[in-house]
Amino acid sequence: MATDLTDSAYPQVHITMRTLPEAERPREKLKMRGKKEMSNAELLAILIGSGSFEENAVQLAHRLLKGFNDDLSSLSKASIKDLCRFKGVGPAKASLISAALELGQRRSELKITVRTQIKSSVDAYEIFKPVLVDLQVEEFWIILLNRSNKVIGRERISIGGVSGTMVDPKIIFRHALENFASYIILGHNHPSGNLTASDADLNLTKRLMSCGNDLDVKIIDHIIYTDAGYLSFADAGILI
Repeated sequence: MATDLTDSAYPQVHITMRTLPEAERPREKLKMRGKKEMSNAELLAILIGSGSFEENAVQLAHRLLKGFNDDLSSLSKASIKDLCRFKGVGPAKASLISAALELGQRRSELKITVRTQIKSSVDAYEIFKPVLVDLQVEEFWIILLNRSNKVIGRERISIGGVSGTMVDPKIIFRHALENFASYIILGHNHPSGNLTASDADLNLTKRLMSCGNDLDVKIIDHIIYTDAGYLSFADAGILI
């Protein structure tokens, strides 16, 4: 839950943008020095646009980030309602922030056009990461590979709730057969951050491996994803 830090909790002296040196104003700094030289608060201040009589846009941006423990991942998960809990952030500003963060996320979800070769579980994790990062509910995805372990495609199989999602083997293997895949890597997220495989995870994996063996489409790993790390069934020796 986001926490709005009030002036008493986060004391500051109000300085208007006009009184700041030109080189320290976010828009001017962006023009003169480029986006890579900008802090998160300064970039966020450009989206916010303006502050209030009590604080400028940069100060408001700092307070907003502090409310999410300076974690952009947490900020990106916030709803419009969550953002509007912060004094000085109305629906318009909240919508701009939410839209900008979503565009950044979609940029990382661009369709795989180069056939990346999977050489380790880290490679699989990085391919799942753009589509599973910051999710508040479980989703189940697969990576389809050819005989050289090169990526043919990445497909979402199902969307569930906070604690689970239903997976239909027929959908998984339909994608595999249509794309002439030789191997499949399974992947799903745990919004809780728990990297332990549940009995349901183990049973599902075993069932899918059995189906794959019958169709000559081998399941070579199952990745449990969290924003902080992952569990590879293959690496852990539980891909039985």
